[in-house]
Amino acid sequence: MSVSYDFSGQVAMVTGAASGMGLATARAFAEAGAAVTLTDINAQGLDAATQDLSAAGHQVIGLAGDIRDEAHVKSVVEQTVKTFGRLDAAFNNAGIQSQAVETADVPSDVFDRINAINLRGVWLGMKYQLLQMRAQGSGAIVNNSSLGGLVGVPGRAAYHAAKHGLIGLTKSAGLEYAARGIRVNAICPGIVETPMVADMLKGETAVMNDMLKDVPMARLGKAQEVADAVLWLCSPGASFIVGAALPVDGGYTAR
Repeated sequence: MSVSYDFSGQVAMVTGAASGMGLATARAFAEAGAAVTLTDINAQGLDAATQDLSAAGHQVIGLAGDIRDEAHVKSVVEQTVKTFGRLDAAFNNAGIQSQAVETADVPSDVFDRINAINLRGVWLGMKYQLLQMRAQGSGAIVNNSSLGGLVGVPGRAAYHAAKHGLIGLTKSAGLEYAARGIRVNAICPGIVETPMVADMLKGETAVMNDMLKDVPMARLGKAQEVADAVLWLCSPGASFIVGAALPVDGGYTAR
């Protein structure tokens, strides 16, 4: 972690925590003193991540499952509270990308799957996180949108629809709970060095190279840079920030 935070005595939950931005954030929370629940559909990767953090002396549990499954999401929050006693911070990170294709050619099942994971899955996480935080009277939630929540890109209509919707969800929930000690915000990462982006760079080299040309910092972001932004939004340093959609994109959306 490149910035120092103290989350001692606090509890965090991270979805999509087996790799990439989710794992970097789970590790950052743990290194800052928080007990952390990790969840991911990739059971093998999740087990490896959980064992690694546990071996380093951190308080962690891993609960494999699909964020489209309401029973799973509800159980993750319940198991977190049962194990650690509360829930102070959540990073709703799990999501998928899709192949670049014209809007008219997007299969209906692909559109539905993207929105089921990237929008409805995040809403489910928020629903049960907020129920717990509302009972506590405190908490901070960060949703992982994307630069795709702030701009349009040809060929990405289904993905961008979900990510734009996620910002609307964040803003509305932020307004609902701001006076009750709960802050809800979003981050909007750009092109970050993760397994998902690595696959995109291999499979859609021309499209991705064109996007990289529009990054003013002229490099990929790092998962740790996203983790730093999440921890800041969950920290007292961001105590007056509600409903924000924070770009973490090397300047891409500032153009």
